[in-house]
Amino acid sequence: MTTFLTILFVIVSLALVVLVLMQEGKSAGLTGSINGMADTYWGKNKGRSLEGKLVKITRILVILFFVLAIVLNMKN
Repeated sequence: MTTFLTILFVIVSLALVVLVLMQEGKSAGLTGSINGMADTYWGKNKGRSLEGKLVKITRILVILFFVLAIVLNMKN
């Protein structure tokens, strides 16, 4: 069982790294502050976009990562 959990932990870790690298940066710099309200449509529908899905999947993987880390630590 420990071997299976360790393999799952490594897979989740690698998937988490890939998903974080695929996401856009949160700071838009000076351009973002000038545009201001121009992105209101994008902001309202961000959860339905690819970026929104990546954020949701990342949150799920982070929770799974911490649960697996705790379980694997309790096993030892």
